[in-house]
Amino acid sequence: MNLTNTVRAVFQKTKNRWIPMLTNRYVFLAIASSLFSSMVLSAVPEVPGAKQDHPIALVGGTIHTVSGKNIEDGTLLFIDGKIAAIGHDLNLPQDVEVIDIKGKHIFPGLIDANSNMGLVEINAVRATKDERETGDFNPNVKAHVAINPDSEIIPTTRSNGVLLCLTAPSGGTISGQSAVIQLDGWTYEDLTIHPAAGLHVNWPLMAPVSDWQLAGSAKDSANARDKNVKELEEFFNTARRYNEARRNDPAAKVDLKWEAMRDVLAGEIPVIASAENANQIQAAVAFSVRQKVKLIISGGYDAIYCTDLLKKHDVPVILGGVYRTPRRADDFYDLPYEIPSRLEKAGVRFCIASDGRFGASMVRNLPFHAGTAHAYGLSMEAALRSITLSTAEILGVDKQVGSLEEGKDATLVITDGNVLEIRTQVEAAFIQGRRVDLSDRHKKLYYKYDQRINRKAAEQAAK
Repeated sequence: MNLTNTVRAVFQKTKNRWIPMLTNRYVFLAIASSLFSSMVLSAVPEVPGAKQDHPIALVGGTIHTVSGKNIEDGTLLFIDGKIAAIGHDLNLPQDVEVIDIKGKHIFPGLIDANSNMGLVEINAVRATKDERETGDFNPNVKAHVAINPDSEIIPTTRSNGVLLCLTAPSGGTISGQSAVIQLDGWTYEDLTIHPAAGLHVNWPLMAPVSDWQLAGSAKDSANARDKNVKELEEFFNTARRYNEARRNDPAAKVDLKWEAMRDVLAGEIPVIASAENANQIQAAVAFSVRQKVKLIISGGYDAIYCTDLLKKHDVPVILGGVYRTPRRADDFYDLPYEIPSRLEKAGVRFCIASDGRFGASMVRNLPFHAGTAHAYGLSMEAALRSITLSTAEILGVDKQVGSLEEGKDATLVITDGNVLEIRTQVEAAFIQGRRVDLSDRHKKLYYKYDQRINRKAAEQAAK
C-alpha cells in the first residue's frame, strides 16, 4: 500500500464510522505504522539472536580454551546457552545440530575493558552522547541503564570477535559505575551481565603542570591537585560514616549517592582509578590501602615502574591500549608496544583494552592491540588471555565468560585463522548460545559502493 492509498483508507474509515473515536494522533500513528511496514525490509537493523532451543555441536575445529591447552580437531557442545562438553568423541544428543568447522578456530568472545559502548554514537554530535552527568561526584550513576541497544557500533564491533565490553561513564572526579555487557539483545537488561563492575575515579595529576597553553601557573596546578585529593578523601570518609549510620539504624534516611558507596566500602565493587603516571598510580594505591577498598588501575602507562607496589597489593592493570604514542620525549618509540610484555615478565596481573581515543567505534580493533603486543615480546598465550580470561578475572565475570570451559556461557567466535591477526575473518559468533547476526553498517556500505564500481565497469565494457 502506497502513501496515497494509506491516507485515503484511513480518512474514509474516519469519516464513515470512527470519527468520534479517533484523534489526529491516532490517524498519524496509523499512517506511520503503514509506512514503516512497507519500509521494514530495507530499514530494519540487525535482529538479536533467538534463544537457543536445541543442542549445537561445533565439530572438527581447533578449540582455543584459553584456560587450558588447545584441542585440535575437537568438538564443543553447548545446550541452553551453556557449554556442556568439550573434547574428542563426545556422546552427542539425538536432536543435536552438528556444524562442521574443520580447519576453523573457536575462540572465547573477546572482552574490551575500556569503552563507552552504547553511551556514545558519534563523538562530534552532542545529541548522541550520554556518558556523563553534571557534578564531580556521581557514584550513583549507573552506565548500563543508559545503553542504547540499537547502536550501530555494536554490530561493527562484534563482527571482529569482540562480544563483550566494559562500558563506563566519564567526567568529574567520580564518574559513576561501569557495567560489563554482551553485544546482543533487545534491551539494556538483555545486554547487561554485570551491572556494577567498578566505580570509576579520575585520579588527579600529582605533579604540578606549567605550560604556555594553560591559564594557571604550576602553583595553581598544585593547589588544584591538593584540593581534588582532599575532596576525594573526605567523600570516602563521609561515605563510611553514612555506611555506619545505616548499619546501626536500617530505618535511617536513604541517600542514593551515599548508598551507592556501600558496596565499594565493603569491597564488593572495586575502584577503577584512571591513572597513567607513576606518581598517580602510587597515590591511588596508597589511597586504596588507607580506605581499605579494592583497586584496579586503568591506563597504566607507567605501571612498569610500579611493579613491586602493584604485586604487593595485588592491584591489576587495565592497559589503555597498545596503539599510542610515547608520553615523554625520551621514551623509546616502541615503549607502548612493550608495556604488556614487561608486565608479564614482572608478574603483574593485567589485561589489554582499546585506547578509547575515538570512543566505542575503535573497540573493534581490540584483537590487533594484543597482536601487536605479541610482536613486541608478549607470549601468544598471554596475548590471547589479555583480551579474554584475564579481562574477565579483573572485571569479576570469569565464572561466566572469558574461556571455553564446561558450565560457562557459550559466548564464542569461529574464525578462519588466529583471531589476533588482521587478515583473519570472523565467520560466526554465538552469545549465550544465540547465533549472532554478523552484518553491520560497514559491510552494507561496502556492498553498496561495490555495486557502484561494478556498474560503472559494466557500463564501460558495454561501450
